[in-house]
Amino acid sequence: MGYASVMAKGFAPAAERNRQPILDVLRRVLPETGLVLEVASGTGQHAVFFSERMSDLRWQPSDASVEALRSINAWVEESNRENLLPPIELDACSHPWPIASADALLCINMIHISPWEATESLFQGARALLAGGSPLVTYGPYKQHGEHSAPSNAAFDASLRSRNSRWGVRDLDELIELAGRTGFALQERCSMPANNMTLVWSRVT
Repeated sequence: MGYASVMAKGFAPAAERNRQPILDVLRRVLPETGLVLEVASGTGQHAVFFSERMSDLRWQPSDASVEALRSINAWVEESNRENLLPPIELDACSHPWPIASADALLCINMIHISPWEATESLFQGARALLAGGSPLVTYGPYKQHGEHSAPSNAAFDASLRSRNSRWGVRDLDELIELAGRTGFALQERCSMPANNMTLVWSRVT
């Protein structure tokens, strides 16, 4: 890997901390084979980690950010894995997405750091790509019945909204309603470290 790739390769400490708990869920809920689309892949660390440990699946990372795409590509090139594809530019809010189908969809830490419209588009895009019974897996902090799960999440929510009034920790009740409108149902809620959750949705209609 050249110097330019080293400079482009981003690193997020949170991705290192949460990757194993997320992987533990993915091993249970993802299909044994097929294509997993990761929306908002960020640095690319998760795609490399998961593809190394679930080698029978093909992993398609994506992001809307040019900087993120550079970082993902650097991680992909360094890993040199046949089942880890080069990243594609994908803005969740822009339809149609530049991919025809997938067997599962993964989205980590996007829902709270984007406008609500991005979450609506995530579910709409997942419906267009996934067949019945296929999983959509999301990870991050969530409120439940209007209440934060911890004071730290409330402070984080306030911080997000101070940076961008259209961002914020979403309420699980709102997500369940959105899922119902777009043909998904919540199958699992998995508690994660640092007051986060992995949510497993399934395409039901």
